[in-house]
Amino acid sequence: MSHPRSALPVMVTTERLRLPLWTADDVAAIRAGASREGWHPAYPRRDDADAATLWREGDTWAPRHIVRGVTALGSIGFFGPPEEAADGVPEVEVGYGLVDEAHGYGFATEALTGLLVETDTVGVRVRASVEPTNKASIRVLAKCGFTELRGANEDGELVMARPL
Repeated sequence: MSHPRSALPVMVTTERLRLPLWTADDVAAIRAGASREGWHPAYPRRDDADAATLWREGDTWAPRHIVRGVTALGSIGFFGPPEEAADGVPEVEVGYGLVDEAHGYGFATEALTGLLVETDTVGVRVRASVEPTNKASIRVLAKCGFTELRGANEDGELVMARPL
């Protein structure tokens, strides 16, 4: 069951980053594999093209850019609006990624922390699926409070959740 009352802000800001929702023009460019002014030359990545398939006009749970200064370095967003989990708590899955050049500066942790402030505000729990070999992403999730390990999904990825 979707929770329309739990909309997120169109723009989320952190100390160093802005996380604007993708626009229809952004999605068209990403789906075409094109870059736009203000996007890092290595953005969009293949994962961003996959995320573009989840985009819906006006959905505040849709993908967002991760922007430092004036440059989009990656994306973060949810795989659709929250749905009730087995325990009755609204829950959503998050995904994120940065261009290689942006790794190691804490941008993924900062972007995820910024979104978690908003999901906490609307009472939505967040989970993530990560390749067991992706040590950097596992560190990001751990730093952001993803302490509940739920085993593996059908793709062999670890499923981690962050308690509300």
